[in-house]
Amino acid sequence: MNKRILRLAIPNIISNLSIPLLSSVDTALVGHLDEVYYLGAIAVGGMIFNFIYWGFGFLRMGTTGLTAQAYGQKNDRESMLVFSRALIVAAAGSAILLLFQKPILDFTFTFVDSSPEVEEYARIYFNIRIWAAPATLSMYGIQGWFLGMQNAKDPMLMTIFVNLLNIFFNVIFIYRFGMTVDGVAYGTVAAAYLGLFFGLFLLMKRYGHLKKAFVPGGILDITGIKKFFFVNRDILIRTLCVIFAFSFFTAKSAGFGDDILAANTILLQLWAILAYGVDGFAYAAESIVGRYIGAEDRLGLRKAIKYTLGWGLGLGAGIAMIYMFFGEMIVSLFTNNQAIIALAMSYFAWTAAAPLINSLCFIWDGVFLGATVTKPMRNSMLAGVALIFIPVYYGSIGLLGNHALWLAMTLFMVFRGLALTWYARKGFWKE
Repeated sequence: MNKRILRLAIPNIISNLSIPLLSSVDTALVGHLDEVYYLGAIAVGGMIFNFIYWGFGFLRMGTTGLTAQAYGQKNDRESMLVFSRALIVAAAGSAILLLFQKPILDFTFTFVDSSPEVEEYARIYFNIRIWAAPATLSMYGIQGWFLGMQNAKDPMLMTIFVNLLNIFFNVIFIYRFGMTVDGVAYGTVAAAYLGLFFGLFLLMKRYGHLKKAFVPGGILDITGIKKFFFVNRDILIRTLCVIFAFSFFTAKSAGFGDDILAANTILLQLWAILAYGVDGFAYAAESIVGRYIGAEDRLGLRKAIKYTLGWGLGLGAGIAMIYMFFGEMIVSLFTNNQAIIALAMSYFAWTAAAPLINSLCFIWDGVFLGATVTKPMRNSMLAGVALIFIPVYYGSIGLLGNHALWLAMTLFMVFRGLALTWYARKGFWKE
């Protein structure tokens, strides 16, 4: 079991860590420019795209669980239908985003209290990067399908390919052509479309033989469509709650001023590194749990859950140790502004504690996604936002200031982990 988990998890960890690496490089590149508002613009612009793309994260997550169950049943026809439905949703979602790009941007700045310079450059960033949406959403579907087919290697290759290209383009555009946030946005667009073509190449190379199992009329099968959308509806609601929490965090950070926004943005990068690292085991849980459920192997299911929880928590503990001993050195990689470094370190204890606290809910997310048991994820997330995150923030902001944001986010993560553990004990994971 350990070998099977690691075979899926290690490529996912490598590919996942390249995502915050890209974001971290963008932050570091912009953080070393002359004006701090460039960093704020990337933070706000990134928040908007987090809201958009995390909202469409169900294309990857739902596709993985449904495909893994079809794989466990040895049902090639159903796996191809899941893939087709995912790409149709990706195309429709992209069209909506491009059509409503201006209202989305205007709506954002009715809630985000930022400086005029941050808003100006965030708008520039958004208006360029939004054109990557068709490629980005299509890659979600392709990567989710690969993972459901127990193939973690090709999503890793796609992610590394895209992110290395993105870093390359960003460095060229900023240092060779003198661009700022517009260079970061153009680099993202170029890398996304090249990554999509690479993903389609891998798809045809590995799975071209499955074309014969595809039945176009099956796309409209009512039972399959209902399952696809019911699962993805719950994932969407769950994901929107996560996005709301992080977007609220960024918006309120902006209200404290550009310096606090910059410091919080850097610390959130370290949360992202943790999340993407532990998510390697969460993705492995999605693939393995879905496969065992499709094969109706209860013993294998329980064993897979226990082992992935152990690996995920162990990795979280290791990251926590690194943060504790090398915190200031790590923060200094993101900016050479000593005032921002000192400010970030005054809130660093929350980041050092995060790996041990957050790992539990990240792994449970993978387990529930693989099982396509999505209502507990939805319900626990709604309760966490409404009963923990918002009340804690507003109840402590007058006393704690920016610490109130970090306290609210930390208790939100604690609640998520405990709630999902309770649901699992009540439900499908029983001795």
